Amino acid sequence: MEESTHVVKHILLAKFKDEIPQQRIEQLIRGYAALVPLVPSMKGFHWGRDVSIENLHRGFTHVFESTFESTEGIAEYVSHPAHVEFANEFLPTLEKFVVVDYKPATVNL
Repeated sequence: MEESTHVVKHILLAKFKDEIPQQRIEQLIRGYAALVPLVPSMKGFHWGRDVSIENLHRGFTHVFESTFESTEGIAEYVSHPAHVEFANEFLPTLEKFVVVDYKPATVNL
């Protein structure tokens, strides 16, 4: 198995508080995506809602995936003023969340 040296993924699993309206959630997602051109180390952003038929989501409803070139890039992102401002708006709307950073690995068969 080979670990990628070119990409680091930053995954956030989230569940919004029940009282947060869908329109507000959509606004926050647009705000999250808007970080890409503001934070130089952030190379990409994807998100989605849980659609699993296995029902193993443990209450998490949304997945947010950001792409960086390095773990140093994630450190830059975490302390970047645009991210700090967004996080101060975003995090209070969440009931719970988990963050995982990883380097994708390729399995050579």
